[in-house]
Amino acid sequence: MNQRDLNSGKADGKDIRKIISGYLKYWYFFLIGICICVGLAFLYLRYKAVPQYRVNSTLLIRDKDKGEGASNFESFGDLGLIKPSRNVQDEMGILLSVGLMEEVVRELDLQVGYFLPGQFDDVQVYVKDLPIIVNIIDSSIRPGTSLAIKLRDDESFQLRENREDESGNFTVHRFDEVVQKSYGTFKVKRNTDNPVSKIEGTISVEIQAVESMADIYSSKLSVEPVNETGSLLSLSLLDPLPERGKDIMKKLIEVYSEKSLDYRNQLAMNTINMIDERLALLTDELTNVEKNVEDYKQRNELTNVSSDAELFLRRASESNSQLADYQTQIDVLNSIESYLQEKGDNAPLVPSSLNIEDPTLVSLISRLNELQLKKRSLLRTTPGDNPLIVELNQQLADLRTSALENLKNIKGGLLIAQRNLRQNSRQYEHQVRKVPAAERQLLAINREQSTNQDLYLYLLQKREEEALALAAPISNMRIVDAPRAGGIPVSPNKTSVYLGALIFGLFLPFSVVYAKERINDKVQTRMDIEEYTDATILGEIAYNKEKEVLVAKEEKSTPVAELFRLIRFNLKFVSAGRKNKTILITSGSQGEGKTFFSINLGSSLASSGKKVIVLSFDLRAPKLMRDVGLSDEFGISNYLIDDQLQVKDLIIPSPHSDNLFFIGSGAIPPNPGELMLNDKIGVLLKELEDEFDYVIIDSAPIGRVADAFALAPCADSTIYVVRQNYTKKSDLKIIQDILTNNKVNRPMVVLNGTKSKEAYAYGYGQKQAHISRKTVNA
Repeated sequence: MNQRDLNSGKADGKDIRKIISGYLKYWYFFLIGICICVGLAFLYLRYKAVPQYRVNSTLLIRDKDKGEGASNFESFGDLGLIKPSRNVQDEMGILLSVGLMEEVVRELDLQVGYFLPGQFDDVQVYVKDLPIIVNIIDSSIRPGTSLAIKLRDDESFQLRENREDESGNFTVHRFDEVVQKSYGTFKVKRNTDNPVSKIEGTISVEIQAVESMADIYSSKLSVEPVNETGSLLSLSLLDPLPERGKDIMKKLIEVYSEKSLDYRNQLAMNTINMIDERLALLTDELTNVEKNVEDYKQRNELTNVSSDAELFLRRASESNSQLADYQTQIDVLNSIESYLQEKGDNAPLVPSSLNIEDPTLVSLISRLNELQLKKRSLLRTTPGDNPLIVELNQQLADLRTSALENLKNIKGGLLIAQRNLRQNSRQYEHQVRKVPAAERQLLAINREQSTNQDLYLYLLQKREEEALALAAPISNMRIVDAPRAGGIPVSPNKTSVYLGALIFGLFLPFSVVYAKERINDKVQTRMDIEEYTDATILGEIAYNKEKEVLVAKEEKSTPVAELFRLIRFNLKFVSAGRKNKTILITSGSQGEGKTFFSINLGSSLASSGKKVIVLSFDLRAPKLMRDVGLSDEFGISNYLIDDQLQVKDLIIPSPHSDNLFFIGSGAIPPNPGELMLNDKIGVLLKELEDEFDYVIIDSAPIGRVADAFALAPCADSTIYVVRQNYTKKSDLKIIQDILTNNKVNRPMVVLNGTKSKEAYAYGYGQKQAHISRKTVNA
């Protein structure tokens, strides 16, 4: 039989439903965890959590406007003195800077926090909702200072230095009075927008460092571009007091705009001062340059020397160009001459005269090429000594001589013209060199004069632009959406908090149960058996709630009795027609219920009409006969040592069933291990097999002693009893070892003492019993 579980087949993996049911049995833990966590979440949201409101605003940063002078720093950029950044990302960094937020904190006195008594804790309020305002005079006041203020009347108030010190004494002060203490100097003013009668009780005041408050609000501020290509910025701020958040956002935008304008105005003033200084220097330089030009022309008696020099240069350039043309023609003539000097039948054709415009030479070359082509044509069909060929050779020689003579005359004329032109070119160059080098100095002076003049005009223009920008400053920022606060808090998110509490309320019991199951080394379910061994699982026996040992009686239909009947069927099914008369019952240790199982399995088999005998072979700690209420005076140990005793002398019938019989263990021997090796055991079992349909052996625990192994060869099958929440998982390795090494015949496992619904057959036993009673009554 290859099945591990006769009821459900071989398990390929863990049954998810069983895993879930293993946790559902602790449903009350999960319910308690959920109730506690959700309750704590409710208390946190109701009394501890501080609602946060989001304040939003939208700004437009004009970073590429033209013609604004100092507003977009064009003057400095053009002068190359500074490269101002007009990037939207840089403006975002400025808005998020802690330094800018420190200015906001100082101007709004945000380092001073106000609190009123609440139901469970003090509640923070905004200064606009209070009748008083605390002004810090000494900027070095100690951070963490706390005050308690009670209003007396319209003119005075009471002050206590530590708001948490209930035993402290109050001192009386008047409004607008400068209060000097060891921790700093301050004064309390009346807030005329709120009458004194509106506030009753103590107003708590906490003073923090400006830097720490700036860090807090900077971390709550978010600046992001509305889109990737535009210059719109979205500003967002979280604050528990929406009115305070709006004031912070407004003041931040105001301070940012003022700082930007101050920086641009300062930059414009510095630019104007620098331009004025530079203009003064340029004025002196221009005067000196103009005087130098005048003196130079008078000294060298110059009018317009540059135009004469240009004429000489042009003529020299023309002469050089003609010289190049002549040289090209001479080179062409030299090339033609080389062609004309080649003779013979394979003499190449003379190329055209190219740019040589002599008609005689052109005519001679053309006639020479014609005769050469004619000669080549005749040589294909006529021998070289033919009179026609000889005559053509004579004509070709005459033509070459004439062409060479003509070429020589042309070439001589070109050389003469080239020589004369070269002489003229030298004269022009000499005339150019005669132009005084001082002319170049005059050009340099004029160039300096022009540069200074252009720079002077440019600086005048920029100075006017900076002056106009300073007179009418324009901010590069425009408010698109004014700061406004949402009416619904965005934090804490109640849905998220309750969902987190629900998840944690489930996770905490789950973790405890999981840890408990992981730490528990006892067998809990059938899956534990399947995990450690491949042996066949014969079935499960429900926990016996009754006090009696014999529960599988014929007249009973309890869940335990029904499960024994199911195991009886499985035992028959697992035999599959093979011999299975002798069944060895064992376990890993005492207390796992092997004796209880042996008795009731025998009773269940007997109720089916089979003749069954149960043997108490646990010679070390016998309890079978005591459990069934029979005498254990004579038994197996007596039989093994006394040859006079017969097997029939040991058999005791059961008082509960006609087909059930027992054999006790007898007196406890001093050497049970050696006694188990007695050959009479085989004789005993053979005689019992001949007389009974089933022989059930209740042996000693196989995990503690070797007695059961001595009986194993005589048994057709072995049932290993495992008890829920009692047998250690490590003991299951014994079963796998037995199965792997074939130490016993057909090992099977029974899970005893289970409390799951599956073990109770989902109430089938009770229902069946009810039907049986109805049938009997009928």
